[in-house]
Amino acid sequence: MIDSKKAAALFNNWEDTMVWSCLQGVMGRLEWNADQSSGMIVIRDFTFLAGKPDPTLLSRAPGPILVPRTRDWFPLIESFFGSRATRETRYAIKKEPGIFCRENLKALAAALPPGYELRMIDETMVPVLLAQEWSRDFCAAFDSPADFCARGLGAAALYEGVPVAGAGTYTVYRGGIEVEIDTRKDHRRRGLATACGARLILECLDRGLYPSWDAIDLRSVALAEKLGYHRGEPYTIFWLEKV
Repeated sequence: MIDSKKAAALFNNWEDTMVWSCLQGVMGRLEWNADQSSGMIVIRDFTFLAGKPDPTLLSRAPGPILVPRTRDWFPLIESFFGSRATRETRYAIKKEPGIFCRENLKALAAALPPGYELRMIDETMVPVLLAQEWSRDFCAAFDSPADFCARGLGAAALYEGVPVAGAGTYTVYRGGIEVEIDTRKDHRRRGLATACGARLILECLDRGLYPSWDAIDLRSVALAEKLGYHRGEPYTIFWLEKV
């Protein structure tokens, strides 16, 4: 059971929907150190670290992505994991409800090259997406295809009836989703991710949900800005190589 007061003290005002999702009891788990002076939220591939740096938490951190809230975690992470831990920069994207231009999104969603079809992800498509490494994160957070359709959503571009690009739900929180977006390597640079992202955002707006975006690199930032988002601040994460 999450101690809501203590959790709020550690994670208060952290503008990340995966943190919110755990604190809301929707997805993920919260673990404490012995004296509860620090805690970590584990959700999908991410581990969020807050409070007093403590190696006992790091010993239980699954990785592969560690997100320390404050810089005083940095030296401990690097000394604890050694060469396994690599610093990387991600880019926050501002959460600004009401900024999206529906007409622009409709135009982007319609701008598919010939031969492609844009469809919302349904129960029959979920197993196909889960079976492929490039697309499994669109719906892997859910217990079943029915669970995905009940709590998540996504859009996919199909070529000859096969999904080759998509935008789905990495995690869900009360009031929105965290967007996951990708394109199969042999179909990139054709505007498919843009079209899928636009279609997913439109669906979120129709359902009263916020499509939160976090950028892994500057290409993701550029795509987000094309869809109507604004760049926030860069931040440091640590990528852990498997043992």
